[in-house]
Amino acid sequence: MTAAPAAPRTLDPAVIVRTFRAAGLGPFSGVPCSFLGPVISCLQQEHPADYLTTANEGEAVAIAAGARLAGRLPVVILQNSGLGNAVNPLTSLCHTLRLPVLLLITWRGRPGSPDEPQHELMGRITPDLLTAMEIRHEVLPAEQAALAERLNVAVDHMRSTRLPYAFVVPKGLVAPYEGPDARPAPRPDRMLRTEAIAEVMHALDARTPVIATTGKTARELERDWDRPENLYVVGSMGCASSVALGVALHASARQVVVLDGDGAALMRMEALATIGRAGPAGLVHVLLDNEAYDSTGTQPTGSAATDFAALAVACGYRSTADVDDAAGLRAALAEARPGAPGPRLIRVRIAPGSDPRLGRPALSPPVSAARFQEAIAP
Repeated sequence: MTAAPAAPRTLDPAVIVRTFRAAGLGPFSGVPCSFLGPVISCLQQEHPADYLTTANEGEAVAIAAGARLAGRLPVVILQNSGLGNAVNPLTSLCHTLRLPVLLLITWRGRPGSPDEPQHELMGRITPDLLTAMEIRHEVLPAEQAALAERLNVAVDHMRSTRLPYAFVVPKGLVAPYEGPDARPAPRPDRMLRTEAIAEVMHALDARTPVIATTGKTARELERDWDRPENLYVVGSMGCASSVALGVALHASARQVVVLDGDGAALMRMEALATIGRAGPAGLVHVLLDNEAYDSTGTQPTGSAATDFAALAVACGYRSTADVDDAAGLRAALAEARPGAPGPRLIRVRIAPGSDPRLGRPALSPPVSAARFQEAIAP
């Protein structure tokens, strides 16, 4: 009889946090990934003063560099898709000033492990990219004693070389967190994202180009409202509004709508300034704000403390609206009709959550882009 394959080893997230802290490592900062969501939940519940959610990965590295200057041994948590955001501060800040930080990087798109298409290239080059940046790296051990030993090696390396060190975290290595739920409280008084998207699509002309940010926004738009004039930005978190700006400035369409998210908008807030300065009259920026990273485990984004409407006005948007129900959204969309002054920001406060059966986009990204390009051509 053939023996059943052994179950893959996993580490309890509380054990991971405890082992890191025992090695003198912390504080932690970064951007969530589902692979390390349980570790983040543990930090938020059990050591909230030692974890800071940041808007993007480069910011997290810079904050960690400051913590190192203050005498700490900081840890940056990031998805490898965000490693590109961290390249500049890792190479021109940490390397130049010799400020070592420990990187805890999830390995999305690892060769041989099926994943979404936007992770394929970065998954393939993650180890080589770390090597090119002269960052010593290894896969995070799946056993507590080995983890403690390798953390000590990492700490010794950082102290002797004054350079960063990285642990790469494969899918499935971290077990679920069994502590209290750290997710935002349900908001039955607010629309779900899918309901807000439906209101937007009902209000638009059939030929209006719609650009959807990465994650569940693009997936819900494709499932419920697929059409050639939709572009699904499945990767490059935070870039959908800038893509929409490029379309609005150079396409013949009178109106362009971008469906953005709070985490994405926070990650690339410079887009607000450029959109306001460029002033495309037909751009409608719909920001669907559920105060959570819904695609990675509903960790809080911190958007509740951000006045996006005031920021948009300060950046040069011609008008804004801040709504939290369907009637308010319908009124804001009516005011954003074609020909009205723009750019316009509509912040829609929605509830976190989505259909657990929601699948991945059916269209491949190149097909989606080519179809969209043809649909909006003059």
